[in-house]
Amino acid sequence: MTATAASQAAPARQMWPLYAAGFTTAFGAHGIAANLGGFSGDAVTSLMVLGGLLALYDGAEVLLKPVFGTLADRIGARPVLLGGLVAFAAASAVYAIADSPGWLWAARLGQGAAASAFSPSASALVARLNPAAKHGRAFGSYGFYKSIGYTLGPLLGGVLVWAGGLRLLFVVLAVLGAAVAAWAALAVPALPPLPKTRQTVLDLARRLADPAFLGPTGALAAATAALSVGVDFLPVSGRAAGLGTVATGAAVSVLAACAALVQPRAGRALDDGRLTTRTGITAGLLTAAVGFACAMFPGPVGVLTSAALIGIGTGLITPLGFAALAASTPTERLGQTMGAAELGRELGDAGGPLLVAAVATLTTLTHGYATLAVLLAAGATLGLVHRRSGTA
Repeated sequence: MTATAASQAAPARQMWPLYAAGFTTAFGAHGIAANLGGFSGDAVTSLMVLGGLLALYDGAEVLLKPVFGTLADRIGARPVLLGGLVAFAAASAVYAIADSPGWLWAARLGQGAAASAFSPSASALVARLNPAAKHGRAFGSYGFYKSIGYTLGPLLGGVLVWAGGLRLLFVVLAVLGAAVAAWAALAVPALPPLPKTRQTVLDLARRLADPAFLGPTGALAAATAALSVGVDFLPVSGRAAGLGTVATGAAVSVLAACAALVQPRAGRALDDGRLTTRTGITAGLLTAAVGFACAMFPGPVGVLTSAALIGIGTGLITPLGFAALAASTPTERLGQTMGAAELGRELGDAGGPLLVAAVATLTTLTHGYATLAVLLAAGATLGLVHRRSGTA
């Protein structure tokens, strides 16, 4: 990058395709996942099959995101971004053309592998194309459009499946992936990989064990766990309180809307010096913890208040966590770091609901919420202790 580029934010035309890539991975994951069970009886013949199809996508991401993140550092993030988007379009087209249960498994595996390539590459490019002083805004905007994808996925995906079956949704995803790939090819500049010193496995282990990596990554995993639990279990609480499907859907929409709206504002506050990453992440963890405490109270007020607070908390954590990772990572290792951080988020996405479900099975859902609230508050307390002790 030139000296001018290093001091100024990237032009909007370069950033929009990256935001679109974030939207694509979120929309594709949630749009299909939310509609597999209800609209694909020929392919999803049991709950076990449904669980396998859902796990296939997430499993590919868990295994491959660190790999593709490292590859992005080696050959450049742009080729990995473009290759992932093209592969996503091709995997989606497989089921759109074949329309058979066997090819649905192949398509979901391909989509997960492709998202593993373009998601961390997009995050790395967001960091490289913007100076450190603008990382908050950049990651806030990236998180905003990704949250829009999470929100619209189940809704718009449901409309598409209702209108033309699951096959139509895959057609739309194929077109979306191809369009974003073409857009990125035209607008995103080719940034050559930076020279780097040789890194041993021990060097990598030390860097990933550094608090500068573990702290933000742990916070991102906690935020993703809180978001997943809120989306998955607040509707259960709403139904138990006598709310209808519209009201429970509104609660999830409130959560997603708050998360989306807070992220750009948190990013701007970080860049303007009105907020630090440690203070913002701690506040986000505490806010989400209070949100789950509110979920323990029966009735619509508890559900809606919980949804709003969980959304605000996760919206605070996400852009600040990524900005903190970008600030503490050598530029030539951004892809590897973002891939590893995305792995942490995937583990939180799976681990949060599993934890709450396990506790709820043994006791009640209220106790599950309480357990997660305590863990989030403990994370915030640990951050406060480190801040007072002056450690990183």
